[in-house]
Amino acid sequence: MQVLDFTLKILMVVGCWRPKSWTSLSKRTVYNAYTIFIVLLLFTFMLSQLMDLVLNVDNTDDFTDTFYIMLAMVISCCKMTGLLINRKNIGTFTSILTQKPFIPLEPDEKKIRYKFDKTIQTNTLRYTILVEATCACTALISLLTDFRKGKLTYREWTPYNYSSKVVFSIIYARQLISSTFGSMVNVACDSLICGLLLHVCCQLEILEYRLNKISLGQNKLRECVRQHAHIFKFAFMVNEKFKIIIAIQFIISTLVVCSNLYQLAKITISAQSFPLILYAFAMLTQILIYCWYGNEVKLKSVQLAANIFKMKWPTLNQSVKASLLIIMNRSLVPIEFSSAYILTMNLDSFVSLLRISYSAYTLLQQMQVT
Repeated sequence: MQVLDFTLKILMVVGCWRPKSWTSLSKRTVYNAYTIFIVLLLFTFMLSQLMDLVLNVDNTDDFTDTFYIMLAMVISCCKMTGLLINRKNIGTFTSILTQKPFIPLEPDEKKIRYKFDKTIQTNTLRYTILVEATCACTALISLLTDFRKGKLTYREWTPYNYSSKVVFSIIYARQLISSTFGSMVNVACDSLICGLLLHVCCQLEILEYRLNKISLGQNKLRECVRQHAHIFKFAFMVNEKFKIIIAIQFIISTLVVCSNLYQLAKITISAQSFPLILYAFAMLTQILIYCWYGNEVKLKSVQLAANIFKMKWPTLNQSVKASLLIIMNRSLVPIEFSSAYILTMNLDSFVSLLRISYSAYTLLQQMQVT
């Protein structure tokens, strides 16, 4: 199974990863044109909503109606830009995971890699279903209600009259297509980063397996030390390339959760409220997976020292013991992913995000009352 195979296919769909077989000039040109088309869809939709906030919005309700979906498009545009900038780095990361010392060599190591590959594929599929089900539900409810009334699914500023049925239908379809591709970009980027986090966990587990075999005299410690150093280097590279996206994700997720709480507080339970509930759940899931897998990497890296301590030390010679102590000492400093070195990706950060969002929501409610 190819590393991050399903995730790379999603990246192909959103125009961020050209198929390897498309090497001819004509195919490269077609795919580049497709990428430009997706970028224009996302950015024009985001800008039209921003202009609506600047030019048309004059009350809190209208502001939140536009703000929460505009934020989703902002993060989609940021992730699309980040993915396009890091296309070569994505290829580098997937290549590193298929080379020594990361490539699994023995059947048991291959089982460990296969276990994590299946976990990544399953989680990506479930996350894709959740996000796209939210988009499908929103589109269906809108078609049954807004479209019949000649109302757009989302508020936006348009410099022309769209009272014509044909023009309205084009704009309406463009909104749904843009939001769908925006959600797919989110899925692609989130799945990529979380997949790389899980591969760090995978390498730590393979390292533990190789270290355990040292006591049986079936492996070389030098290769294990080299692998441990490469795991730290790989994790640092991933965090360095995606730290800005992670930081923006944390900031926007806080604002979106706050906005969704405000939206949910003012609506009554009905069919029209169901898409908003799904959207709130999807946004919470989006930031939770970052924090969850960031926390898993931290725990796995710290646990390495404890697992080394459980080895049969009396049977090892002094040089091996000294090298293992070096690995243990380095493992005491966990591998942590952070958002621009400000906020670490762990479950404590997720709880803090919810608290900040609720505080902002409370402030917004008080402002409306006064």
